[in-house]
Amino acid sequence: MSQAESNSALQEGRVLPLMEEFYTIQGEGFYSGNAAYFIRLGGCDVGCHWCDVKESWDPELHPLTRVETIVEHASKEAKLAVITGGEPLMYNLDYLTARLKEADMQTNIETSGAYEMSGDFDWVCLSPKKAKLPTASAYQAADELKVIIYNKHDFIFAEEQAAKVNKDALLLLQTEWSKRHEMMPMIIEYVKKNPKWKISLQTHKYLDIP
Repeated sequence: MSQAESNSALQEGRVLPLMEEFYTIQGEGFYSGNAAYFIRLGGCDVGCHWCDVKESWDPELHPLTRVETIVEHASKEAKLAVITGGEPLMYNLDYLTARLKEADMQTNIETSGAYEMSGDFDWVCLSPKKAKLPTASAYQAADELKVIIYNKHDFIFAEEQAAKVNKDALLLLQTEWSKRHEMMPMIIEYVKKNPKWKISLQTHKYLDIP
């Protein structure tokens, strides 16, 4: 495939920079505890300093992979696919989700919402970041709002974001992993005072699930 053909295929979402794919247990959010096939795409310009997958930031490090190959691997293992990154909405996800649905798979996404929505998703986990706020389409599409709590000021940010999502979105607070001992007591007290929120745990880390 020539460079021009590769660029065209990437723009159309027929190939995507695949960092990794794996079958595991979803550890966070509403679908925590469910078996899921994770499709992690390379590329992110949001730049969270506490990101635990910084190796995903540079899309050039990850091979362009045919969507049909990704779907073939996923459909052999699971009924639930989770598209994550990096920031997966940097790419047109229409083609990927269409092929996943043809394979009778549920499509979930985990995104900062920094780019316009694309793809046909059954569940949208929106995890906004201060450096690059979500688009209007991402706020509207959110099934769950998951705000990472790194310090006490993030509670203010959480409320600002909750005011922007649709009224049916599940509201979740999740401590940044390295700050869990410091911030979890604050999150517990905050949720007790503001019960519209729930706590999201990174259960896969507590259970040592890859």
